[in-house]
Amino acid sequence: MREFDIAVIGGGPAGMAAAVAAREKGVEKIIIFERDQVLGGILNQCIHNGFGLHTFKEELTGPEYAERYSDKVKKLGIPYETGTMVMDISLEDSSDDDNTTKIVTILSPERGVEQVKAKAVVLAMGCRERPRGALGIPGFRPQGIYTAGTAQRLINIDGVMVGKEVVILGSGDIGLIMARRMTLEGAHVAAVFELMPYSNGLNRNIVQCLEDYDIPLLLSHTIVDIKGKDKLEGVVVAEVKDGKPIKGTEVLYPCDTLLLSCGLIPENELSRNCGVEINPLTNGPLVDDKLGTDIDGVFACGNVLHVHDLVDYVSAESKIAGESAAEYVISKQSQENDEASQTASLNKKEMYKFIARDGVRYTVPNTFDKNSDSDIHIKFRVTGVYKDKSIVIKCGSTELLRRKTRVLIPSEMQDICLKNEKIKMVDGDVTVSLE
Repeated sequence: MREFDIAVIGGGPAGMAAAVAAREKGVEKIIIFERDQVLGGILNQCIHNGFGLHTFKEELTGPEYAERYSDKVKKLGIPYETGTMVMDISLEDSSDDDNTTKIVTILSPERGVEQVKAKAVVLAMGCRERPRGALGIPGFRPQGIYTAGTAQRLINIDGVMVGKEVVILGSGDIGLIMARRMTLEGAHVAAVFELMPYSNGLNRNIVQCLEDYDIPLLLSHTIVDIKGKDKLEGVVVAEVKDGKPIKGTEVLYPCDTLLLSCGLIPENELSRNCGVEINPLTNGPLVDDKLGTDIDGVFACGNVLHVHDLVDYVSAESKIAGESAAEYVISKQSQENDEASQTASLNKKEMYKFIARDGVRYTVPNTFDKNSDSDIHIKFRVTGVYKDKSIVIKCGSTELLRRKTRVLIPSEMQDICLKNEKIKMVDGDVTVSLE
């Protein structure tokens, strides 16, 4: 059985950034497992620009951004295996190593089914789109209905045009970008429909992908029926109030293509099977400030943890996960023959929770160590559209941070940095709220 210090599951931007950070921390035996045939993940089909402004201080396309990190992986000599599906992650049942070794079961054409050992695992599997079956749209299942990401791959990688008369349900960023892409390829996009009274995409994408091409965005609208049995013929759209269609507002939109952009779901089947505790609000693992899960030596980062707006934020977060995995491996190696040191290290931790309330939907991380030696970036999303609010972080009656904001919307992830000197003042759980 092959043995590694760190196994990274996923070779997208999160997995590559974590592996690079771990190698730069001094860990040598690292492996990346990627189910696609090349590194890069979803970035390979995102041929539009807008990536890398934070990380590389220049505007790149998705493949260009992926290439920057894949070049780093190759330059550092980090081994990776593409065309390899990770089937399972389990803990080795052994009393002498305190269950710290993980068994990763992989499947590939070259090796078949194989098991490898790893001292630490970084979960970086990304996310998937919410399919039609999860949306409860009535009607038959005709040809011409795609998730926006599937249509993006068919057009940008396979060179297949999916349709000519298009409607889009959901105003997520992929849907907005595909409205522009379909228009540029010669299709007519009749409209983008959004169930909520606000868009779920970034404002820049609304401007660049819809307004610049005169594509209407109809808020508080949803599809109530699909016409056509073998091939899509049209959709019936109605206005929505309090989450329910308003009778008498139905309008038929003839079309041959329906793109669904109705949210992303972190890809956490492996995490659940491994026994990692999942946050029901994010559908990703519960993690501490080092991005460690409740299983010792298992870390999570990127869209498998919670859905991000920008890949630059994914890379920054994954760097923390990679460094934490490296520190875990190095500390385990140094403590193997020093039980007293291990006990002292464990006693140093003083864990508290971040609690989201009053307009804050969730926080990442969920817990933190008061004795941490670094700042903590608290990422969260709000529950609705808010104007002229302050983001307030408190421990009891002690105010740790207050930041005034003009507008807060659910589609934009917030990132607040809590300085280490403030963390040292904490003597209980910390609340993150809007006032």
